[in-house]
Amino acid sequence: MAHPVASPPTNPSERTRLAKRAAVASLVGTAVEWYDYFIFGTASALVFGQLFFPNPDDPVIGTLSAFAVFGVGFFARPLGGIVFGHFGDKFGRKAALITTLMMMGVSTFLIGLLPTAEVLGIWAAVLLVILRLVQGFGAGGEWGGASLVAVEYAPEGKRGAYGSFPQIGNAIGLVLSTSIFAIVAALPDDQLLTWGWRVPFLLSAVLIAVGLFIRFKLTETPTFQAAQDELERKAAGEVKERMPIAELFRRFKKPLLLAMGMRFGEAVFGYIILTIGLTFATNYTEVPRTDVLLASTIAAALAIYTYYFFGKLSDRIGRRAVFILGSVVGAVAAFPFFWILDADNIVLTYVIYAVAYAVGVGAVYGVEPAFFSELFGTKVRYTGISLAAQIPSILIGLWPLASTALLVATDGDPWPIALITVVAVLIGLVCAVLAPETHRVDMNRVGDDSKETTR
Repeated sequence: MAHPVASPPTNPSERTRLAKRAAVASLVGTAVEWYDYFIFGTASALVFGQLFFPNPDDPVIGTLSAFAVFGVGFFARPLGGIVFGHFGDKFGRKAALITTLMMMGVSTFLIGLLPTAEVLGIWAAVLLVILRLVQGFGAGGEWGGASLVAVEYAPEGKRGAYGSFPQIGNAIGLVLSTSIFAIVAALPDDQLLTWGWRVPFLLSAVLIAVGLFIRFKLTETPTFQAAQDELERKAAGEVKERMPIAELFRRFKKPLLLAMGMRFGEAVFGYIILTIGLTFATNYTEVPRTDVLLASTIAAALAIYTYYFFGKLSDRIGRRAVFILGSVVGAVAAFPFFWILDADNIVLTYVIYAVAYAVGVGAVYGVEPAFFSELFGTKVRYTGISLAAQIPSILIGLWPLASTALLVATDGDPWPIALITVVAVLIGLVCAVLAPETHRVDMNRVGDDSKETTR
C-alpha cells in the first residue's frame, strides 16, 4: 500500500508561496548538480589527463582517457533514473531529491581530495572512476525530480515558466564552475596542477549545505498527493498496481521515445559548447583557454534569462514551437561555431558562444521540464522524464571522448564533429514535430489513459 501524505494546501496564497519555494529548491539543487558535472568536464579538458593519465609523448591521449572517465558517469545515469524514478513515483519526490543531492555533492568534494597518479599510480584513476560513477548515479535521478517539483507545483498556465527554474539552476552551475575554473586556470601550471584544480571541487561543500537546507523544507507536490489519494482508494479496493517502469513501457512508449530523441539532439549540441569547444580551442587554436571559459560563463549568464523567457513563451505559443526554434538555431550554428574558433577570432568567439548557448540551447533546454513532464501520467512521471533524459546519456557521455578522438584522427579538423552535431539536432527537431502539443494538458491525470499524450 502507498504511504499516505498530507493534503495539499487549498489557500491560493499558500499554494503560491509553496510553488515559489519549490521553484527555488529546484533551482538550487540543479545548480549544485550541474556545478559538480561541469567542473568535472572542464577539469577533464584541462588537467585530469596530466594528473591521472599522464602521457608525456602525447598529452591529447591523456585528455582522451579523462573524457573516457567523464563518459563513465553517463552510463550510471540511466540506472539512477530507474532507481530514483521508482522511488519518487511510489513514495514521493522529496526524499529522492535529498538523496541525489547528497550523492552528487559528497562525491564531488571527495574528488577534490584525491591523490593523483604521481602518488597512487593506477589506483588514483580507479578512485576517480568510482566517484564519477556515484556522481552519475545521483545525477540520474536529480533532474527528473527537480523538474517535477517545479512543474507539478506551478500555477495553471505557468508550467513552462516555473519549469525553467531547474534549467536556470543549470546555467548558474555553469556560471559558477566556469568562472571559478577561469580564475584557477590563470594560475601558473605548477600551481594549477598541484592545488589550484582542487579548489572548485572543494567549494562544492558550500553549495551542498545550501541545497540541503532548502530541500528539507519542501513538501510533496499537490499533483503527487492527489495521485497518492487515488492509489489509496485502489489499494482499499484491492486493485493491484504495476511498478512505475512497467506501466511506463506499457502505456507511454511513444512519448518516451520522442522525449529521448529531443533530449539527444539538445545534449549533443550543448556539449560542443560546454566541453568540446574548449578541447578544440586549447589544442588546435590560438584562442586562450581563459577566453573560452569566460565566453562560456557569459553565455551561461545570458541563459539564466533566456531559459525563463523561452519557458514563459512556451506557455503562450506551445512547447513544440519553441523547441523547434532552438533546434533550427542549433543546426545553423554548428559549423560557424568551429569556423570562428579556428579563425582565432576572440570577439566572434564570445558572440557565437552567446548565440549558440543562450538561444540555441536556451530554447530547447528551457522548455524540456514542462514539455517532458506533460507527456507522462503522474504515477510514472518521475520514471518517465528521468529515463527520457538519462537513456540518451549513454551515447551523450561518449560524445566528448568520440569528438576528441575525431580531432586526433583528422589532425584537428572539426567538420566531422559539426556534421554529427547537425544530424543529432535534426533528430531532436523531428521528434518535436511528431510530439503532441502539451502546454494545456491536465497534469493531475494519474496515467491510466495515455491517449492524451499520444494524439
